[in-house]
Amino acid sequence: MEIVSRKENKLLNRVEINFRWQHIGQSTPSRQAVMELVKTLEPGSNPDYIIVKECNTRFGQPLTTGMAFIYGDSESMSVEPEFIHKRHEQFRSSKASEEGAPAEEGGDQ
Repeated sequence: MEIVSRKENKLLNRVEINFRWQHIGQSTPSRQAVMELVKTLEPGSNPDYIIVKECNTRFGQPLTTGMAFIYGDSESMSVEPEFIHKRHEQFRSSKASEEGAPAEEGGDQ
């Protein structure tokens, strides 16, 4: 994996990484594989605070490009929409999913 650009966004407490991954002779990488590789590219990052925002594979080419956000804490991740949190909750540890889950509101009674 190659980092195309890396930007520190201090206002949102995150690091934004644009990457390209040539996976010659391999299948298209899963979201989990991308998250693991992003974790190794940014030492000291918590895997529970990584969001893979875009991941595009070219048809007929072993090239995947994308963007990943690495947040500093769970509070900073609140800027992400709910569907993004749901998409990534299967990759989170149980502690992080309880911590980052929004409080249940009263429903039908």
